Amino acid sequence: MAAALPMELCFAAAARAVTPAPARPRQRRAAATVRCAATAPAPMGEKTEYRDGPLERAFMGLFARKMEKYATAKKKQQPPELETKKEKAVWDWDYESFVDVSRRVMVGRTRAQQQEAVREVLLSMLPPGAPEQFKKLFPPTRWACEFNAALTVPFFHWLVGPSEVIEVEVDGVKQKSGVLIKKCRYLENSGCVGMCVNMCKIPTQDFFTNEFGLPLTMNPNFEDMSCEMIYGQVPPPLEEDPVSKQPCYPNLCSMSTPSAPVCPKLQ
Repeated sequence: MAAALPMELCFAAAARAVTPAPARPRQRRAAATVRCAATAPAPMGEKTEYRDGPLERAFMGLFARKMEKYATAKKKQQPPELETKKEKAVWDWDYESFVDVSRRVMVGRTRAQQQEAVREVLLSMLPPGAPEQFKKLFPPTRWACEFNAALTVPFFHWLVGPSEVIEVEVDGVKQKSGVLIKKCRYLENSGCVGMCVNMCKIPTQDFFTNEFGLPLTMNPNFEDMSCEMIYGQVPPPLEEDPVSKQPCYPNLCSMSTPSAPVCPKLQ
């Protein structure tokens, strides 16, 4: 499946070099070197450039179209001529528009309502009975945790960017059921602590833990925008989670409240 998700990240500038061949007067033309590696996102303070293929854009479109229904649910009744406006095709969405519709889902909703909207979207993406089948196939064993960690790297690459499986400790046992997201694409593009927590971290934790029966804890690092996912670890209540005390990104988030000690979307 990983091969079916082609995506390149490029953030180093092309460099030119002219090196004469030792035995010949003719100069050798060096190819422009561009660091394009799915394992190396841009450093903090710089924005990673993604080159999404058709499959990545299809995933973005499928999720965005589902979320669009919740983004428009809070709008006032539109005139008939606007109500019949043609829906965007899945290929017409890009990551920026996907993040934008996520932002609009937040508007006018409480923290709990935002999380419930994401839960409904996730359920709508699955066939009937999928959670029950998942529980049968993947009971909360070490193997199931490690298997899902391995699947996360290729399947969620379009959403969160480069990641890798890491060894973590769960209930005193070391296992490779952790995933390190090197620089979360969703957080990098939204720049919003509230979106990270309410639209990604909490709903994803809750979905795997309660709907799938496979505990999952996500620990975002707001210093470098990385995130650690730990399959098999039961997440703490939000009130006991360090993210509940996280302030806004004042220079990145368009909805930020710089004077607030904690992001208002977390309250």
